[in-house]
Amino acid sequence: SFSEFWDFDILYFFQRLGGLSYFAGAEKKDERVLVPDLGSLTSIYDRARELFYYLKGGQVDYGEEHSKTCGHSQFGRIYEQGHYPEWDEDHPIHFVGHSAGAQVVRVLQQMLADKAFKGYENTSENWVLSVTSLSGAFNGTTRTYLDGMQPEDRRTLKPISLLQLCRIGVIIYDWLDIALLKSYYNFGFDHFNMSWRKMGILGLVDCLLGNAGPFTSGDWILPDLTIQGSMQLNSHLNTFPNTFYFSYATKRTRKLMGFTVPSGIRSIHPMLFLRVFQMSQWRYPSDVPPPYKGYRDEDWRDNDGALNTISMTHPRLPIEHPSHLVVNDSECRPLQPGIWYYKIVEADHILFIINRERAGVQFDLIYDSIFERCRKHVFRKAPPTLPNTVQH
Repeated sequence: SFSEFWDFDILYFFQRLGGLSYFAGAEKKDERVLVPDLGSLTSIYDRARELFYYLKGGQVDYGEEHSKTCGHSQFGRIYEQGHYPEWDEDHPIHFVGHSAGAQVVRVLQQMLADKAFKGYENTSENWVLSVTSLSGAFNGTTRTYLDGMQPEDRRTLKPISLLQLCRIGVIIYDWLDIALLKSYYNFGFDHFNMSWRKMGILGLVDCLLGNAGPFTSGDWILPDLTIQGSMQLNSHLNTFPNTFYFSYATKRTRKLMGFTVPSGIRSIHPMLFLRVFQMSQWRYPSDVPPPYKGYRDEDWRDNDGALNTISMTHPRLPIEHPSHLVVNDSECRPLQPGIWYYKIVEADHILFIINRERAGVQFDLIYDSIFERCRKHVFRKAPPTLPNTVQH
């Protein structure tokens, strides 16, 4: 095993689904894998803060200014023992994130570079050795507008929409605060104190009317996933020169007689087929200013049912980061840090998570390649020479 000779630490960004493995057991491919359980609807900023304390230990500190602005408690969950307390520049981590998880890791890395954690003045971007993104949400998705986000301000919800139903359901779920249910699935809004024990009936009415809570302040995941929200996040995020970056962008569309359409019925999960079609046909409202100069609907038509393929390759907006399209892995050896190596994969948004059997042989191919790359090709210092081998 290469892990005997290499400082090999991988963190899979993970959202628990009851007793299911989000990554369909891929985390069991190596014994040195951590799988944090973070909120499914909380903002990218809040998740990045939680991820730091999950690893280092202590009480989650969301920051005084941010907490006041967003109307939630400054402090959250307590980790009596960090899951990787030795984490530092000499013990860096390989991060693997799916969907919004990839952007969470980027925000965390920027926080480390900015020394944004009180009591940890020695953090740096070099605590992150590599970032691997699976269908990563780098530049937003047009699906947010389909589901109910207003393109005008990226924060307000349309009065009648799927997201309005989601908002009402989540508020009531958190207000009821049924321990058995929340132990099975938690949206992650505990720091907003929406339980009936803390806010009573009047507080529930206030949240439902839109006067309080995460959906009012915009401190939840969907505003971060609009194109404008992603641009705002990206304007503060760097691609760092000593970190390796990899991205798998997924696509389940094809061109047919000049139109973008789903690439077959059987190859797309039934939950996502309609989504793929909707996103491939969506047009940005003509009466609303486009999200950025040079925006074209046709650039955003290829998608995987949740995210647009153009959004998943590498950070592009508002400034394009260095990138390299990978056709053959061997052409990129030796790997260079500070560059987003990306592949376009024929898959929908959930092919490589939850259901291993559905992905088939592709599942092992993609995860084995990730593990092998982290073991053999990603390092800052020269790798140790093994007995009877010569370094080339």
